[in-house]
Amino acid sequence: MNQFSCSPRSPRFRWLIFFVLLAGFWRPQPAYAQDPSLRFGGQIPPEVDRIYERGLTWLAAAQSPEGNWKGSNEGCGVDGICLMAFLASGEDPNFGRYASTIRRAVRAIISKQDEKTGYLPDSMYHHGFGMLALAEAYGVVDESLLWEGGKAVRGIAQTLDLAIRCAATAQKKNRWGGWRYSPDAVDADTSVTGAVLMGLLASRNAGMEISDEMVNSAMEYMRRSTGKDGSVAYSGGFGGMGGSMNLTAVSALVGAVSKSKETEQYKASLKRLMDNLESRENGSYAEYFRYYMAQALFQGDYEAWQKWNGARVRELHELQRDDGGFTGGAYGTGMSLLALALNYRFLPIYER
Repeated sequence: MNQFSCSPRSPRFRWLIFFVLLAGFWRPQPAYAQDPSLRFGGQIPPEVDRIYERGLTWLAAAQSPEGNWKGSNEGCGVDGICLMAFLASGEDPNFGRYASTIRRAVRAIISKQDEKTGYLPDSMYHHGFGMLALAEAYGVVDESLLWEGGKAVRGIAQTLDLAIRCAATAQKKNRWGGWRYSPDAVDADTSVTGAVLMGLLASRNAGMEISDEMVNSAMEYMRRSTGKDGSVAYSGGFGGMGGSMNLTAVSALVGAVSKSKETEQYKASLKRLMDNLESRENGSYAEYFRYYMAQALFQGDYEAWQKWNGARVRELHELQRDDGGFTGGAYGTGMSLLALALNYRFLPIYER
């Protein structure tokens, strides 16, 4: 399916502006300054559409009436991952076939927030992904339709503002300048720090106020955690210590999105990814790896991403169950779909 088609999954006007040329043709123009061929690409591979369609059908059926997704990993982060899976392929959040699914998910995340601390439970990992999802929903979800006659808890911007303050408070308690699972933790790890950073960077892109000090402090922690070979330590903040490819992908992604591509840390991380394109993570971390690897390569080397993406499409086609879901329930299904979502490139966070 061509992503410019006037279908229920056509691009939202936040990102695309259509105008008529003198010759009478419609031609899309990007809302941001970037190479149109990178943003718009060509026609979506049919296999991607099939995997995505079946996956969204499964997620919609698995959503609870309250709007969240239940299971062993449930929390605001998993709800955010599933929400982004719908938004990332261009589903109309207000009048499309999954509009009610999207609105329920947004309401669920907002309703779970601690109104005093701004915390999005059940960990700072969930907090980061919850922020990321709300930042991507902000400005495209019509909030006059969001509560459907019920009492509004708070708006998306207010929720994000509280979440940002929570992240700032947690960071100030942390001796490393990053985050770990508890908002009261005094130590940090690069996985949770990367998740919170992405939520903050997406919020900043959405127009929310994020201090440079908060971002720079977290990026400094990531820099200290990265070795000269591009490996990234899980915790401790001292060199790479042979960390997993997962963490290298996280480091490269936050480096790219924070506009730190000129740093030695970023260059080393990207090189390690490029030198290990055939690398795979097995077990419970496979979805996590595919999610971050896809984005890191897309931001760092488009041709490498194309090659890697083709292999992942084949892999995920084989891994998808007959019912459309993936191993790992809502978390595994949402993350697997988001690993393919760069084929659509509708969300601002997926722009280069």
